[in-house]
Amino acid sequence: MIIWPTFKREKQYWEQGIQLIAGIDEVGMGALAGPVCAAAVIFRNEIQMSKSKCQFNDQIQKPKGVVIRDSKAMTAQQRDEAAKWIKENSLAWAVGEASVEEIDTINIRQASHLAMRRAVDALSVMPALLLIDGNPAQPHTKIPAVNIIKGDQLCYSIAAASIVAKVYRDKMMENFSRRFPGYDWESNKGYGSLSHKNALLDKGITVLHRKSYAPVAALAHKQYP
Repeated sequence: MIIWPTFKREKQYWEQGIQLIAGIDEVGMGALAGPVCAAAVIFRNEIQMSKSKCQFNDQIQKPKGVVIRDSKAMTAQQRDEAAKWIKENSLAWAVGEASVEEIDTINIRQASHLAMRRAVDALSVMPALLLIDGNPAQPHTKIPAVNIIKGDQLCYSIAAASIVAKVYRDKMMENFSRRFPGYDWESNKGYGSLSHKNALLDKGITVLHRKSYAPVAALAHKQYP
């Protein structure tokens, strides 16, 4: 059964007078290499879809020809098309990232919060509320946050953020793959695929590998005893 995200959560707060609501999601926490990235997306509470205004309800009409849902359940082409639509139709969007050095210094969870905060701070308008995918997190000290389990499946703004973040990071890892060939980052995006792990054994680690992650740390110890 396909689960489609809706504006039900956003509408709940719009009806309370909270107008600027940012959906937030991160990508790359489980990767062995590369930064962790997050995106923040704000939709107007009256959004144009094609030429007609969309009536917000639990089964919102989707933009024609564009899929908006959990980015992990979409093809690369669907994500690219959706990211373009989101950027053109949202009130504001932004991406933040935390570097490999920051991940290894402050741990991946705190680094993901840092990426979220940077995404929020980069928005052209400041939201009054953050809707965040997953377990409790408060990445921004000045803005109230609500965590939604499986938010990227249920909440339209969070699903949109998951798409923007994944497209951004995927392209980043594809670019990195040209600087560090042989790790198959153009396909695995830095995650621990068999080809990536085999390349680590064969070629060793790079400056973009997370030395605080156990599979990388073990090889780093052998490479730099």
